[in-house]
Amino acid sequence: LPPGASALAHTLKGSARAVGAFAVGDAAAHVESLIRSGGNPADALSELDDAVTDAKAAIETVLRQV
Repeated sequence: LPPGASALAHTLKGSARAVGAFAVGDAAAHVESLIRSGGNPADALSELDDAVTDAKAAIETVLRQV
């Protein structure tokens, strides 16, 4: 992982929660926790990717209705 990965996950967690993307925030929190504890975040990163994909799809759906 790149240096600062934990800080990036932390920032994403807060930003996602601030805009209501709670699944993204929760997944980012899990990634952050694993990085800080020295665990392997591979599966958590995959879950984060899925959460981001879902959030993006939801945003695109809303934008199509505008």
